[in-house]
Amino acid sequence: MAVPWLDVVRFADTVGYHGDQNVNVFPYRDYVIDSFNRNKPFDQFTIEQLAGDLLPKPTQEQLIATGFNRLNMVTREGGAQPGEYLAKYAADRVRTVSTAWLGSTMGCCECHDHKYDPFSTKDFYSMEAFFADIRQWGVYNDYTYTPNPDLKGWSNDHPFPPEIDADSPYLRRSMERFQQKIDELCASTAKKLKTDARQRTAFDQWRQRSAEFLKQWPSGWATPLPTVTLPDNDTNAPLKTTFTVESDGSIFFDGLPVDNTRVELELPRGWLSAIQVELIPDDRHGGGILRGTNDSTTITLSASLKSPGDEAAKHLSFYHAEADHKEERYSNGFAIIGVKDAWSTSKEDQKSPQTAVWLLDKPVQAKEGDTLMLRFGKNAAGRLRVSVSPFAAEHPLESGGGEPLRKALSRSSRASRGLVNETYLLSTAWDEEAFAQYKKFYSDVLECRDGKSPTVVAVAWKPTVTRVLPRGNWQNQNGEIVQPAAPHFLPQIPNPDGRRLTRLDLAKWLVSRDNPLTARAIVNRLWKQFFGTGISAVVDDLGAQGEWPVHPELLDWLAVEFMDSGWNSKRLVKLMVMSSTYRQSSNPRLEIKEIDPNNRLLASQSPRRLEAEFVRDNALFIAGLLNPDLGGPSAHPYQPAGYYANLQFPDRDYYPDRDERQYRRGLYTHWQRTFLHPMLANFDAPSREECAASRNVSNTPQQALTLLNDPTFMEASRVFAERLLSSKPESDDARLDLVYKEALARPIKPKEQESLEQFLELQREHYKANPDEAKKLMRVGLAPEPKNANEAELAAWTQVCRVVLNLHETITRY
Repeated sequence: MAVPWLDVVRFADTVGYHGDQNVNVFPYRDYVIDSFNRNKPFDQFTIEQLAGDLLPKPTQEQLIATGFNRLNMVTREGGAQPGEYLAKYAADRVRTVSTAWLGSTMGCCECHDHKYDPFSTKDFYSMEAFFADIRQWGVYNDYTYTPNPDLKGWSNDHPFPPEIDADSPYLRRSMERFQQKIDELCASTAKKLKTDARQRTAFDQWRQRSAEFLKQWPSGWATPLPTVTLPDNDTNAPLKTTFTVESDGSIFFDGLPVDNTRVELELPRGWLSAIQVELIPDDRHGGGILRGTNDSTTITLSASLKSPGDEAAKHLSFYHAEADHKEERYSNGFAIIGVKDAWSTSKEDQKSPQTAVWLLDKPVQAKEGDTLMLRFGKNAAGRLRVSVSPFAAEHPLESGGGEPLRKALSRSSRASRGLVNETYLLSTAWDEEAFAQYKKFYSDVLECRDGKSPTVVAVAWKPTVTRVLPRGNWQNQNGEIVQPAAPHFLPQIPNPDGRRLTRLDLAKWLVSRDNPLTARAIVNRLWKQFFGTGISAVVDDLGAQGEWPVHPELLDWLAVEFMDSGWNSKRLVKLMVMSSTYRQSSNPRLEIKEIDPNNRLLASQSPRRLEAEFVRDNALFIAGLLNPDLGGPSAHPYQPAGYYANLQFPDRDYYPDRDERQYRRGLYTHWQRTFLHPMLANFDAPSREECAASRNVSNTPQQALTLLNDPTFMEASRVFAERLLSSKPESDDARLDLVYKEALARPIKPKEQESLEQFLELQREHYKANPDEAKKLMRVGLAPEPKNANEAELAAWTQVCRVVLNLHETITRY
């Protein structure tokens, strides 16, 4: 139910124009799916999408729904003219609303009155005026020629405001699942400590040394006096950089920032697992943390360990870092998690202390005389202090342990033992395999972003002036100024007070009993969804250039039923699929084939190919791989390497998901407008650059090649074959029959069986003679390689399954 609606509203994960950057929008898709699942009345569904932000005390769900108003393509291309693109955005909204709700082609009216329907150019721009209050920018950047103070400092990596942080049940569930895995991992390592005497001895020694460390440094952080070395090329005069090491171990800097400042600390004996950098306000810098006139700076840090007698220092890497105050940094629309690569200090908190902590990718044991060597990139820190700790924590800023860890070390309660055991693992990586697993699970937790995601929404501001643009020319501002209004020939929106009408008025009018078009347009599209063709075949044009309904009374009756039921979508679906018309056989009736070759009289059910997303879902389901999870960010199925090579601003690559997300349903596939996933494109999915009420249905060689060679279908075939070989029927005949029952829901026919038996024997001979090819086939995809399997036999059956998944019948809905 969601896929056709997402086509109509042109839902995509990217903005379309120029760099086609990512946009935060998946919560809107979740809203659509959830609305259909909960059978939200269609009138409410309409109002929330068009004007949820204008409702009294709108809920988060209603604000997410307004993302509909932000699904148009936008740009941040340097040189793009804001006025031109604002005109494009406005026209796109009119085309979408008129197609989605009115089943009309108002797009013609952007330049002239409609040639066939009663829509006028003034109607087009009066419809535009409803959306003139949406906060937006013609160019989503702050260029000299188009200053946008709200977007100051924006780049191609930034998101597209306005946004809200939305709760995501999918992310929340995922985070809880990964956190549970971490808890289970820590519990299992604790059990291992109890049963391994050697490890238990090492643990007891660590406890004793940890207590001694915390006695000397109660905060859990040691601050050795640093040795500072400035780069040799610091010749900035008279503002040459100077520094002073203070008694508390901090370093006061003055003068111009320089690159590659080196700070060395002589480490105490024992473990090193975390490094802390504090920026301290200082009166010598006006009570701020930075020198000069800077309101923010970026701290980059690299580390190495030098032992006495070693010629070269050992590089130390980090797996995570976080700061208590920071400016968000972005990569292709998404906020970068943590500050591991760079810490941009907070502008608002420039007068307050700011701290960041880096966690070592692998904790190290420092010996007597070992030196920690740190290099800082160019920054404007005014006073900086570096501390080290042997105690890492799940959350970097909780590293050091302090008083809670000191108490836990001296107690034996379950909670204390849990804290101590976890700290021991994270601070020493004593169990390397468990520590590696922990980092993977922790990375997954971080990706869940505390169960929230930003999402674009509509925010109202003062409406801009809307004019009729003669011949659609955005540069001609001499046209008549228009106010929001319904098309002149349709029943008008009640407005006794003569006020300016809003998007909320429009939404209510679209689903009012006085509007003769909306119910018919929705019912006609839904009929097409279940019968292959609408009652009027041209579902995006119910006007004079469309097709007269083959059963006009039926269309009228269904439209009235839809409204009378309270716009109940599930009731309407049930009405259709329980009808005797829907439940007919799809075998054509030969006696009327010549009279009705296209089955418009519905003498039988109409077979039709599955839509692109469901071609893939069907194969995964047959194989037992389909992931049924609902909601969440878009998934990234396998895709040819280098497919995004020509995407720029920013440059990017595509990384297929390497976990269960690889097998998510097709509607969750990342939708890159300018480079749509090849499998989706081959099976006629629209790019969603424009509203698409109907998909083309082609039959091309590329489709057969996709079903044969796309890694998704290769992997599905192999896993399907594994299921067959592990099933009870062991004869070839029985297994071939099972293939057909699983994939096609019918028994195999004698000629099909004979053909496939011959094919199976040929494949067996081939893979027995070429075992390396069989082994290669076992490695396709993420599904684990089968253990103790006859690889030649499995490869032969994999080829049989490839044939069956490639059948026209497999991808056809009967």
